[in-house]
Amino acid sequence: MDIVYIRELNIETVIGIYDWEREIRQTVSLDLDMATDIRPAAASEDISKALDYKAVSKRLIAFIEASEFLLIETMAEEVARIVLTEFDVPWLRLRLGKPGAVTGSRDVGVIIERGEKV
Repeated sequence: MDIVYIRELNIETVIGIYDWEREIRQTVSLDLDMATDIRPAAASEDISKALDYKAVSKRLIAFIEASEFLLIETMAEEVARIVLTEFDVPWLRLRLGKPGAVTGSRDVGVIIERGEKV
């Protein structure tokens, strides 16, 4: 199993349960590890045979910017669903954080793993 990853992708969105959070945009930050087999792309140097991290990033940015979730847990599940189904990824680990959400903490959030390791 090989891993294609994205680190510290920061996206502005509406997220939170409090009334004031529903009126502003806040930053969420994600790290994503995605299982894949890089050998076909490496052998051919053909991007169509690779897990295209730019395409994944653009899709997640568009989705998260347009979303208005109450809970980061719900956002994490939806992000995982998109990556697993739209990009044919068999397994992923996602860290989704909300920087500055807790005074004195740099970041809080969730880490989830979904799918099957191959």
